Amino acid sequence: MKVVVVGGGKVGYYLAKTLIEHSHYPTLIEINKGLCSYLANDLDIPVIFGDGTTLETLTDAGIEEADALVSVTGKDEDNLISCQLAKSVYHVPKTVSRVNNPKNVEVMKQLGIDIIVNTTDNIARSLEREIDLTKIKQIMTLHRGEVSIDEISLPEDHYPLAGKTLAQLHLPESFVLISIFRGDQLIIPRGNTQVMGGDKIMVLSPTNKLHALKAALKL
Repeated sequence: MKVVVVGGGKVGYYLAKTLIEHSHYPTLIEINKGLCSYLANDLDIPVIFGDGTTLETLTDAGIEEADALVSVTGKDEDNLISCQLAKSVYHVPKTVSRVNNPKNVEVMKQLGIDIIVNTTDNIARSLEREIDLTKIKQIMTLHRGEVSIDEISLPEDHYPLAGKTLAQLHLPESFVLISIFRGDQLIIPRGNTQVMGGDKIMVLSPTNKLHALKAALKL
């Protein structure tokens, strides 16, 4: 997915690195010209020099084609403006804002920001779950959020693994399949259990390994 990140400080830098590692395409906006050169050389991604609260800079960053805008500057008001412009003017599907003052959380929610978080890991995880992992629905988290129970909807049509047994899938050992729902039928999975298009699979998984699960199931 294409993500415009406003703010090239520590949070924006590590968020961009995380997105790159997960095969996404971030573009950074940074108002400090000297920092722009460093970021562009170090990350090897597009870095736009400008103010992320202006239409001109957002347009230069390719906001029209973005799947999400993430604003992580040190100023809550700037983050709010960037997200509002992305949503109201460019109709970006998802807007994510870093919040520095917890008192601003409710205001940001009321003004329509989709995701409000305050750490790099939470931003990346929330963004991917909302956009890139749309077929994986989190049911609940365990062990301080490090593990989750997720419901995975397999595509109904032309699913490439339809008919394969769980033993043939070679899923990573860190994932535990809890159950399979096939229509009204509940199936307790075994090694010889087949997966079929349209199945809903309940999985216990590390929250930072969902990309491996997505790849293994060819979602």
